[in-house]
Amino acid sequence: MTAPTLKMITLDCADVRPLATFWSALLDTETLVVQDSYAMLAGPGAAIGIGRVDDYLPPAWPNPNGSKQFHFDLACEDVAATEARCVELGATVPADQPGETWRVLLDPAGHPFCLTDAANWG
Repeated sequence: MTAPTLKMITLDCADVRPLATFWSALLDTETLVVQDSYAMLAGPGAAIGIGRVDDYLPPAWPNPNGSKQFHFDLACEDVAATEARCVELGATVPADQPGETWRVLLDPAGHPFCLTDAANWG
């Protein structure tokens, strides 16, 4: 089985446009898409997604709980096989799923990440 490829790191936030402007300027990357609810920036490796989340609360720093607010999107040649491998390695699959295109899993520390078909990335 081929290992999955990291394609995008997604940052959650309350206001997409200022965050997209910040990261695009800081990293000198092209803004591929920007809307009120979502943006995608070209990355030097993986793309950077920015998504609006209702009632978003930023993490405290220093953060006594150690929580961060972003997730990985992984492109997979075989989503089901990759999901099985993730579970084998200690991930869990929550009951709440966003639909047919993405599979959300939780890493052993509880951080969410998504699996999707590599063909969807072109």
